[in-house]
Amino acid sequence: MEHKLSSAATTFTPSPIQELSHLAQRSNAINLAEGFPDFPAPSHLKNSAISAINSDFNQYRHVQGICDHLAKIMKEMHDLDFDPQTDIAICCGQTEAFAAAVFAITDRGDEVVLFDPSYETYEGCIRMAGGISVYVALEPPHWTLDPDKFINSFTARTKAVILNSPHNPTGKVFSKDELEIIAGACCRWDCVAITDEVYEHITYNNKKHISLASLPGMQERTIITSSLSKTFSVTGWRVGWAIAPAFFASAIRNIHVKITDSAPAPFQEAALTALKSPPEYFEKLRREYESKRDYIVHLIAGIGFQIKFKPQGSFFLFAELPENCLLSDVEYVKELIKQAGVVAVPGCGFFHTSLSPEKLSQVGCNYQKRYIRFAFCKSSATLAAAAQKLTKLSDVIGCVIAGNSG
Repeated sequence: MEHKLSSAATTFTPSPIQELSHLAQRSNAINLAEGFPDFPAPSHLKNSAISAINSDFNQYRHVQGICDHLAKIMKEMHDLDFDPQTDIAICCGQTEAFAAAVFAITDRGDEVVLFDPSYETYEGCIRMAGGISVYVALEPPHWTLDPDKFINSFTARTKAVILNSPHNPTGKVFSKDELEIIAGACCRWDCVAITDEVYEHITYNNKKHISLASLPGMQERTIITSSLSKTFSVTGWRVGWAIAPAFFASAIRNIHVKITDSAPAPFQEAALTALKSPPEYFEKLRREYESKRDYIVHLIAGIGFQIKFKPQGSFFLFAELPENCLLSDVEYVKELIKQAGVVAVPGCGFFHTSLSPEKLSQVGCNYQKRYIRFAFCKSSATLAAAAQKLTKLSDVIGCVIAGNSG
């Protein structure tokens, strides 16, 4: 009965990131693959969720207070005015908010512009909606936006642009100049922007996250998606949101209700506690992640990786393989697991250029099999254990591999 599957369903395969995480569990390897913390969530948030469960907030529920707090936060962070009654939809995590946003605006044949490399979920949502993904390559090693490439990607069929900043997997924070180029194109072509801003509070070296919606002409055409997950270390709670003009937010809310009905009630209650966190919480979060970033950059550079771009935000390091390493990213990760007991993610899964290896080489895209993503949203003990394993086996997984594979 496999022929009864939809054409979209047959194109989906298990996430390589989740598969690697399962492999890490089976082989007792240290998991630097998946982007979830392995340290405890804040105690006061856990207590708030437990209290909500014990108070019997266990049925379908919409907690309007979340919308009220988000509207205040958007005003404080970006000087944007949103009506909490009409402009915010609570969803089951940013993933559902993003999917509902894509479903709300995309008709069959619509083109959606994305930046490459990009998080794998985006393309899947566009495909399920019947849209066509159009990729614009960011230029390594600093992942800069080429304005001409971007502008030339627009056609009469372009419906939307997807922007993830701070960016997964590279750790790039899009600059004001780059955002102005994106905003200008959206306004000129009358396109919608959907943003993924889940790492909005995780930026480094005084780099500031700017929401695309805050640029002139953009609030009316931008759907912002985000969640509790990354900022509050609760990726399993599944509380996220879309913030947009009322007609977009209403459509997203209606789609959300048809698919999942409501986000988990007790965790919505705990979200109220999270969103009331004082500035000191976010400052501490940034400091701690900046320290982890510096630790892993030093560690990975120490085993021969080329670190030409230090993450400006998020909690990922996208590192280029040692110059003399002849292995591909996938081959290297397999050796990493076997030889060192550490799991990371091959970078090729984030690239989407549909060219043959020969063509990739001809157009200068052979770098797409040269990067590995390391997640550093891990405890100090986990990072130290990874350092011990990698340092001990650096000869095996570094230059020696290059020699053996020749």
